[in-house]
Amino acid sequence: MKGDLFSNEHMVQPAVAPGMTVENAKCIRYTVNGDMLARQGAMISYRGNLQFERKGQGVGGMLKRAVTGEGLPLMSVRGQGEAWFAHEAQNCFIVDVEPGDEFTVNGRNVLCFDATLSYRIATVKGAGMTGGGLFNSVFTGYGKLGLVCEGNPLVIPVSPHYPVYVDTDAIVGWTAGLQTSLHRSQSIGSMLRGGSGEAVQLLLQGEGYVVVRPSEATPHKAGQH
Repeated sequence: MKGDLFSNEHMVQPAVAPGMTVENAKCIRYTVNGDMLARQGAMISYRGNLQFERKGQGVGGMLKRAVTGEGLPLMSVRGQGEAWFAHEAQNCFIVDVEPGDEFTVNGRNVLCFDATLSYRIATVKGAGMTGGGLFNSVFTGYGKLGLVCEGNPLVIPVSPHYPVYVDTDAIVGWTAGLQTSLHRSQSIGSMLRGGSGEAVQLLLQGEGYVVVRPSEATPHKAGQH
């Protein structure tokens, strides 16, 4: 076959090492030699001897689903082979988590991750029963974490002298060393995308980085989880 579709730009190349790699801007390839975890429904293709098993509520957890209406059921992938993961043609990125690191991420942005990583559910301090994705997953250990994001994310440095305020629907995640709280502002409510009246932002203080996506959550997508 000939044509642009069959050019090297789109053709899958042989894997060079086990584990997670970015196949292209919208897809992550995982060369499995053992086990790994991924978002249920995110596998778009695979080859080899692989078994898939549901993992219940996973990162989302019953608490998050009950309070916010969101959840992230996981599946485990075991065996030897290759699998490709994607979600709604969102952009894909890989975070390397090393011993001593701690990366807090919104469950809706998790695509897949190494089984060597540990995770727990955490709530934003002061959030109470407020929605907006304020129940997050905290990843620690050693391994790779595959993320999805609508558009190209912004990585904003946070320092003690320059705290950062983020729309609660736009937050993707943040690194260790940052303290979070909710900040309410009535004066800029109508200035935010889709905002009116009182606005609530996530205030991050300390030393680290915050990752923000260039869009807000939409009701119909939140209902799909």
